[in-house]
Amino acid sequence: MSFYFTSESVSEGHPDKVCDAISDGVLDALIEKDENSRVACETFVTTGLVLVGGEISTEAYIEVPDVVRATIKKIGYNSADYKFDAESCSVLNAIHAQSPDIAMGVDTGGAGDQGLMFGYACDQTPELMPMPIMFAHKLVKRLADIRKGYDGVMPYLRPDAKSQVTIEYDNDKNPLRVDAIVISTQHDADASQKRIKEDVSKQVIQKVIPQELLDDKTKVFVNPTGRFEIGGPHGDSGLTGRKIVVDTYGGWAPHGGGAFSGKDPSKVDRSATYAARHIAKNIVASGLAKECLVQVAYAIGVAEPVSVYVDTKGTGVISDFEISQMISKEVDLTPKGIIERLKLRRPIYQKTAAYGHFGRSKDEFTWEQLDLVEVFKQLA
Repeated sequence: MSFYFTSESVSEGHPDKVCDAISDGVLDALIEKDENSRVACETFVTTGLVLVGGEISTEAYIEVPDVVRATIKKIGYNSADYKFDAESCSVLNAIHAQSPDIAMGVDTGGAGDQGLMFGYACDQTPELMPMPIMFAHKLVKRLADIRKGYDGVMPYLRPDAKSQVTIEYDNDKNPLRVDAIVISTQHDADASQKRIKEDVSKQVIQKVIPQELLDDKTKVFVNPTGRFEIGGPHGDSGLTGRKIVVDTYGGWAPHGGGAFSGKDPSKVDRSATYAARHIAKNIVASGLAKECLVQVAYAIGVAEPVSVYVDTKGTGVISDFEISQMISKEVDLTPKGIIERLKLRRPIYQKTAAYGHFGRSKDEFTWEQLDLVEVFKQLA
């Protein structure tokens, strides 16, 4: 018997991801000038309009419209043909100061809010991530790399794109094959669907998906509606934090519910989720389990987590309780401890806004480092 699991991703030009990038761009600009900035920034986009709001406390000053326009331009919305572009869009700034009631608890080292956060890792891919979400990310990232490469390949591409990948597994959760691939990519008006399908197959799918995982039963759908000229914020409005499952594990593992983008690391929605992924990845990499789910939970204004939960889905070489005890003893999970260990008071966040917060190899993604492997091996 086998089963199927599907995950999706979206490109940096998707309207929700445009919002995530703007919110994280504001965060980066503030942290660069004042590393202790408290930021909870939200963005909304639609045709010709960007609205930025939220609560911010900082000693720094930035020109929010400049950050917004630079971000939109970098993503690729630089033509009036898209009905949304960096030069002509209106930018409304509705940012105000953070609540002193929240600041009172955070100033003493406590968590910025209550909540529960999950981290996960498994041995399905070299990145220790579920295979469906990793392939989905790589497909839309490949489209963006081609679009920005200016080498004449697929010159009709526009910034908005989505992908979806279905993997067939055996009952032991081992990936067997790719069962289905869906790619929808925005394009210029004069691009034929026949050419788009041929190019996506040759330049994207064949470059990303290992040949041994594809077979004559693999189903491929490219722009299945038949046309995708209108897209981005003109085709659909966007909002920060509306792609939280895309940001994490593609639905394979639980999500605590809190979004990441636009939030400084005093918000445990972000920092503790990174810490939980860091721990889970190191547990799998150390050989203590084939897969590992870590949950941490906090009370607002309280530094230590109120609980640490581990579930290795029956694959652990020691008990889940022993692993959770080991984590609580050896890893500082206070907001201050997480921020210092993972070096989170740096302007690194806009790079996380698209293609997933996990499974990335860039130096800024400190929560992906395997620096706890030897510690966990010795303790076990």
